[in-house]
Amino acid sequence: MKKTDMKKLFAFGAVALASSFACAQTASAPKSSVQLWGIVDMAYRHTNNEGAGKDGLSKMMGGGMSQSRWGINVDEDLGGGSKALVVLENRFDADTGNVSTPFFQLSYVGLQGPYGRLTAGRQWNVLFDVVTSTYASFPYSPYMEAYKPELGMAMGARTSNMLKYTFATPDRSFVGSLQYSFDENNDTKALEAGLPASAAQVPAYVGSTLGGGAWQTAGGYLRYAANGFALGGGFMRTTLPGGTDVDAWTLGGSYRTGPWYFNTGYGLNKAKYAAVTSPVQGFRNVVDRAILGQFWAGQSNGGFQPGDADKRQLFKVGVGYQLTPQLNLGAHYFRGKQSGSASGASNGNVNFYVAVADYAFSKRTDAYFGVDRTSISGGSAIVLDAASGARSRTGVTMGIRHRF
Repeated sequence: MKKTDMKKLFAFGAVALASSFACAQTASAPKSSVQLWGIVDMAYRHTNNEGAGKDGLSKMMGGGMSQSRWGINVDEDLGGGSKALVVLENRFDADTGNVSTPFFQLSYVGLQGPYGRLTAGRQWNVLFDVVTSTYASFPYSPYMEAYKPELGMAMGARTSNMLKYTFATPDRSFVGSLQYSFDENNDTKALEAGLPASAAQVPAYVGSTLGGGAWQTAGGYLRYAANGFALGGGFMRTTLPGGTDVDAWTLGGSYRTGPWYFNTGYGLNKAKYAAVTSPVQGFRNVVDRAILGQFWAGQSNGGFQPGDADKRQLFKVGVGYQLTPQLNLGAHYFRGKQSGSASGASNGNVNFYVAVADYAFSKRTDAYFGVDRTSISGGSAIVLDAASGARSRTGVTMGIRHRF
């Protein structure tokens, strides 16, 4: 979809919403609400093949099933089925009390009416929305925080400076969303002007960009759900600061019947790096590879090193079973494939396995136990992390979670 077409769709959504508010008839006094909510999750996790000595590592972590967080949700009734809304959410490490990031991970304001919802700010992107609402790995969590290969394909999951228009049929059997975000001239020109000395500044620049920085995105998703079936797909194009376009696709579905839950999905990320015709273009590609590498790597994402590859695919299939009203069991398999490496050293495959048992003491408090396994085959440059150079790892996680 062209950028101008995307902007026209957002303009149409804004006009439609404004019209619905102007025509709303207030039958009773408007009502507003402010909700303070949160999750506190503490876990013990042990993994092997860690560090240069490939030793075992035991640690406490502030979120095994869910990342600990707190938030504020505000709704203001505008009458006639319309409302204004505000969402603020911050994450923290329950094991230390430290704030995970120095800003709100979600922070947006919006209007909702008969013709949909228009929101502006830092929000979940459309890839995250369609996966977690349609074919989530766990129906009660939607993914495991300590081990989530599917989130490594979501281009960061959240996007700053975003406009999002969400629409649905009255029965919500069809739900869709369109997003567009602004790059606010966040590019590599300042770094390019200081080359070669500024090359040392790339890690700090990448960190600031990932930490709430701006980049341009455009995309959307559509899902259908009825009678236990759900099917959805989404697309998002991200333009990184060096000018590289990364196209991300996802498609999947789920089915619920009685105590059973089945899900399957597919995701693809393809980076379109420009041909290196000058040292400046080579530098731009280096910056963009570093940013994409942060999305693709990272142990909590079940990640592995991208090297010089430019394409990654992930297939997943899983099953859940509610053994008792309190006990849920789930098992999932993910198959990753990385390609596009010119040397071939970063082309290969990765298998991810995870099984989790979750016991609910109440509607708000549960305990969980999970086992995960990652194994790599293929190119010699594909490793879990540079420090260990490991190509396999097993993890055990157990914890307790409370929602308020």
